[in-house]
Amino acid sequence: MDDDGVEGGLGMVTATAWVPRGFAAQFPIRKEFDEEEFSRIAGLARGQLEDAKDDLEIAEKGDDDDEEEEEEDDDEDETKEGTDGGVTLDTGVEGMDIDEGAAEVKKPKQKKKKEVDDDDLREYDLDNYDNDDDEVVYGSDDGEGQSMGMFNSIKSLAYHQPGEADPYITLADDEEDEEKEELQILATDNLLLVAKTEDEVSHLEVYVYEDESDNLYVHHDIMLPAVPLCVEWLDLPVGSTANPNTDPDSRGNFCAIGTMDPDIEIWDLDVIDCMYPNAILGAGGAPGEDGKKNKKKKKKTASKQANDTHHVDAVIALAANRSHRNLLASGSADKTIKLWDLNTATCAKSYSYHTDKVCALAWHPRQSTVLLSGSWDRTVVASDMRAPDAKKVPRWGVESDVETLRWDPHDSNYFYVTTESGMVHFHDIRNTPAGGNLAKTKPVWTLQAHHKPCSAFDVSPHIPGLIATGSGDRTVKLWTVGTSEPGVGGAGPSMVVSRDLDVGQVFSVGWAPDKEVGFRLSVGGSKGLVRVWDTSTNAAVRRVFSGRVAMPEGDVQEKIIGVDSDSDDDEDGDEEEGEEEEEEEEEVVQKPAKKSKKKKGGDGWESMEE
Repeated sequence: MDDDGVEGGLGMVTATAWVPRGFAAQFPIRKEFDEEEFSRIAGLARGQLEDAKDDLEIAEKGDDDDEEEEEEDDDEDETKEGTDGGVTLDTGVEGMDIDEGAAEVKKPKQKKKKEVDDDDLREYDLDNYDNDDDEVVYGSDDGEGQSMGMFNSIKSLAYHQPGEADPYITLADDEEDEEKEELQILATDNLLLVAKTEDEVSHLEVYVYEDESDNLYVHHDIMLPAVPLCVEWLDLPVGSTANPNTDPDSRGNFCAIGTMDPDIEIWDLDVIDCMYPNAILGAGGAPGEDGKKNKKKKKKTASKQANDTHHVDAVIALAANRSHRNLLASGSADKTIKLWDLNTATCAKSYSYHTDKVCALAWHPRQSTVLLSGSWDRTVVASDMRAPDAKKVPRWGVESDVETLRWDPHDSNYFYVTTESGMVHFHDIRNTPAGGNLAKTKPVWTLQAHHKPCSAFDVSPHIPGLIATGSGDRTVKLWTVGTSEPGVGGAGPSMVVSRDLDVGQVFSVGWAPDKEVGFRLSVGGSKGLVRVWDTSTNAAVRRVFSGRVAMPEGDVQEKIIGVDSDSDDDEDGDEEEGEEEEEEEEEVVQKPAKKSKKKKGGDGWESMEE
């Protein structure tokens, strides 16, 4: 993120992740609490309360120290004033004098303060607080009416026979059916996970994207304890719904979230209104020997020391292993990489390949134990997780801090690196710097994609040669990379189209995971907005890729779907942008959909030129 920061006070979208079709439950359930769940939540809450008490004690201790220092300074000043010009009284004790003037001034101040306090409290009549008042009645102003008591309204209670539903706490069948229909997720729907911070409140919004009806709306959201930095979708049951003997073929719909806190939270996306995560990876979820959370003494000036069991600083990057589904890799500001076993929710191994913050991770698409990592130390490392003690690992250097990493899904011998200087590097993993000299790193090609940090990048898994970049310059650019014989790496990139999607600084872009929606690109940025761009409706994209994949025929309107935070402001911005639009195609933005509703009015489209 550059110095411009968050715009307009709305918030920002820091990360996004798609969920493939068919994994979400058709009818997500609302959380039902049992004794076991209450015990688990109570344990987590107890640990958080202990941490809060520790922080409060530290803060109070610091305040007491400051007050003591101030009192000592005041005493010294008073002593000095009495010595310089006060009238001293003989106390009969040798060497002890009292400043008469100081005594006369100090005593009235204390008395005045006491009088002020008495005046403030007198209006509450605390002396008669415990006395019995006249019986309070309601129903009339003159004191006549029914007196208030424990069972005064028992006659107005409604009765129902044993076995019948309580009319006050049970919804009617038609209301339940309506709510169930609103929560329904079809097999042709995609979920889009959006990590968002708005008005100092952080949460994960779960969007439903209906491609057939061109609709995008918020299904439900999850409150987060700190600003989210990364989100990764998981297809394995984790936490309270899993155990070490989990069936390896079982499927789930979960997500891992890394925040400014050192802990990683795992949430079940098929459960609504859940108060606590299913599992916490880190010190916040590690039980002690007595079953309670480990309590470590916090020191005000203690430095954070990296260890082999958990992170001690913000979690910046996450990567789920799609072959070994119980493995999750995390990169942190504490300069370490942790490998987590999701079956046990514990750290299996810790790695220290970098000398600065680890900000990007990517598993090899074929060699499932090879992990690519990028850091602010301006290096990229390809390490085999089976050999944590290897002396030498393949390492490449770049000109500035690493922003993102991606393997080429169409040729796994190559990978992409984007940097803070706006560059895109395309490397051959078989070509490492000679003698380990990073200055001799030779990429296949480099591209100056943006003039600000290239903070967002993704490679289309279904359209060969199609990549997307996003930057702090507010633009999203689509590029085509020439393809040639396998293993050669192809020709250099050329830009297809550049667009400002009115999301502010671009922090995240991602291609949809399913072939049916392979041209859909999600974009999130500093304005707290997210868009889904159907790039197949763009004339330039259709012209370049029509020979590689099937494209829509005839004239089509360009579609960019979004849910706006402020419809009025965005409509005004849309009108201004429509007046400046010089392209032949007509860009359209969907009207904001009502939160947690599937109802759509009309065709749901609004022309920007209108």
